[in-house]
Amino acid sequence: MSIVKDLATAPSGRKKIEWVRDFMPALSGIEERFRREKPFEGLTVAVSVHLEAKTANLGLVLREGGADVHLTGCNPLSTQDDVAAAMASLGVDTYGVHGVDMQGYEDLLVETLKCHPHLIVDDGGDLINLLGGKCVAYGDRLIGGCEETTTGIHRLKAREREGILPCPMMAVNDAKAKHYYDNKYGTGQSSWDAIMHTTNLMVAGKTVVVAGYGWCGKGIAMRAKGMGADVIVTEIDPFKALEATMENFRVMPMDEAAKYGDIFITATGCKDVIVKRHFDVMKNNAILCNSGHFDCEVDVRTLADMAVERTVRRANIEGFKLPDGRVLNVLAEGRLVNLAAGNGHPAEIMDMSFAVQALSLEWLVKHKGELIKKVYNVPDEIDDQIGRVKLAAMGLAIDRLTPEQERYLAGWEA
Repeated sequence: MSIVKDLATAPSGRKKIEWVRDFMPALSGIEERFRREKPFEGLTVAVSVHLEAKTANLGLVLREGGADVHLTGCNPLSTQDDVAAAMASLGVDTYGVHGVDMQGYEDLLVETLKCHPHLIVDDGGDLINLLGGKCVAYGDRLIGGCEETTTGIHRLKAREREGILPCPMMAVNDAKAKHYYDNKYGTGQSSWDAIMHTTNLMVAGKTVVVAGYGWCGKGIAMRAKGMGADVIVTEIDPFKALEATMENFRVMPMDEAAKYGDIFITATGCKDVIVKRHFDVMKNNAILCNSGHFDCEVDVRTLADMAVERTVRRANIEGFKLPDGRVLNVLAEGRLVNLAAGNGHPAEIMDMSFAVQALSLEWLVKHKGELIKKVYNVPDEIDDQIGRVKLAAMGLAIDRLTPEQERYLAGWEA
């Protein structure tokens, strides 16, 4: 059984899925092998990732591998109703409705977990949180799962330290194919795509404040610089701050940067990055958005309390008028701007990330019974395999070490 908004929109969703499948060659190669080998035969997989076309493709690939797939979103504003309808029409149990409130969102997650999954794909730790709490009874068949995000992995490791991790989990976000490629280039492009489409404003000539210079922040800052912005980076890590300086970005605390920014983008995975004291000194018509995971990086609730008036200025832009007449503009309610106000990462990017997910799930099945309840890194052979497949799909080739070179690098005699 599925819970979607309108099955009549399925044809539109199927077109979106068909389009991205043409640009996800690594996942297509895995699908071909899965179809033959059926590594998930007899197993149930629950997937909670942003419910749009690339995620739908992952669900279809897992189904070709024999899995009984149950699909839901990980953010109510990133769910695309036509894609959810398309998956339901294709026989995949799908639980997703765009724009539901937080209780409605949790209800959809719970419905998904009622399948008693053997494997899970999580994005931000919502499934794990439920399986470790109110839905513990639905985890009686768990073999393991994968986590897609930096924030989610922080939560998993905290659970591991306290001995309350429900099952073995793969740190997919830490794979080279994920954070080098997806976090930097995917977030960099998709965040700016969403911001520019939503605001219809220039980037060149503006001062852009990027909070956090991890892989996502690096991509956002790099693309802003390339489009002619003056970029300021705020950080808590001295070496990341030094790296940003070496890339010719200005580095300063948010308390200072708040006075200068035209566009603010958070990418920290932490809470309360932009708060009242920053709102107090911002320019009129400053734009605030978030490319971290949860909607707590920009303190929108406090901004709402400060405002004397709130106005929807454009789709996905709300203006908060302050007592002194300044207006601060928040994109996508402070949720993930690239998905809540855009289409998410490009298909070619998610091809690699979801290839890691698929092969990591297969690895968990192969090692069933051998693993303890801890966070595991993705094996290098999976990472390297995906990198080689992606290069080949792009028509590129690289050098290989000769046996003599391998001996030279591995030994000490030389």
